[in-house]
Amino acid sequence: MTTLPTPGELTPIAANDRAAMIASPKVKLRRRRVVIDHPDPRAGERLLAEALGAVDRDALHGLLSQLVKASVVARKPDQGNLSFMVSMLKSITPKDSLEAMLAAQMVSIHVASMRCACRLACTDDVPQQESLTRALTRLARTYSAQMEALRRHRSDGACAITVQNLSVQDGGKAVVGHFTQHANLIAAQPDLVGAATA
Repeated sequence: MTTLPTPGELTPIAANDRAAMIASPKVKLRRRRVVIDHPDPRAGERLLAEALGAVDRDALHGLLSQLVKASVVARKPDQGNLSFMVSMLKSITPKDSLEAMLAAQMVSIHVASMRCACRLACTDDVPQQESLTRALTRLARTYSAQMEALRRHRSDGACAITVQNLSVQDGGKAVVGHFTQHANLIAAQPDLVGAATA
């Protein structure tokens, strides 16, 4: 039988260096406010800000406030959801404010998707099933688009192009080699550059 750990005993279960890299204070809800669980409040804020990609105190508390609102269950912020969301946000390791905001949206969309999937599994009403299926599909597509946006942002817009079929007509020339495309510039790497005629 599997039991859920209590919040105090949550430790990284993955055997990788990434878990050590994202170690930071936990976040707790106390009387409608967020408390960073660390002996030194300033150091705790700094560590959590670094882990979440927040540039300053205002950005950190704004991000946490938004996550609290997205964690709501039965109209009340939920500690379990908030802890999950902060943990997932840390695992994305945002590198700047744009990534922090996008990662927070991704985590929120994921939580909304799972809520929608739960409601879908618990209803026998056909119109409600259709409505929930549409909502779940939209949320899943949104999440995929967010993943792609994060990938593009992290690659600085670089786009890889692979040509699988090449046809050269009579009198034509082809360049053979490795190509890299950045924005509107195509540069050939000179390792295998040559001309071919058919």
